[in-house]
Amino acid sequence: MKLVFAIVNNDDSHSVQDAVTEAGFQATKLASTGGFLKSGNTTFMLAVDDSRVDEIIEVIRKHSRKRKQMMPSNPSYGSSYASFPVEISIGGATIIVTDIDRFEKV
Repeated sequence: MKLVFAIVNNDDSHSVQDAVTEAGFQATKLASTGGFLKSGNTTFMLAVDDSRVDEIIEVIRKHSRKRKQMMPSNPSYGSSYASFPVEISIGGATIIVTDIDRFEKV
């Protein structure tokens, strides 16, 4: 078995959750915050049979879209330069897969 962590943008959370459930997986949903943008994310934890890991990754991929967002740049402290908008890419999913040594559902 594998433990799949999927970190998705809050905007995609409901779509991912519905798709994961529809595909027959069970997930634990956690609220999380990104370190770079300090924006809201949702982290899903799923215990998945080895043979279904690629399937769950594809389900998450289909429902986690990347998007562009404009953000003000932060000038350095003491700098006389004005901030200006910078386009960044947000969304998508960060997926981590690890081995499970023991799994019990009691």
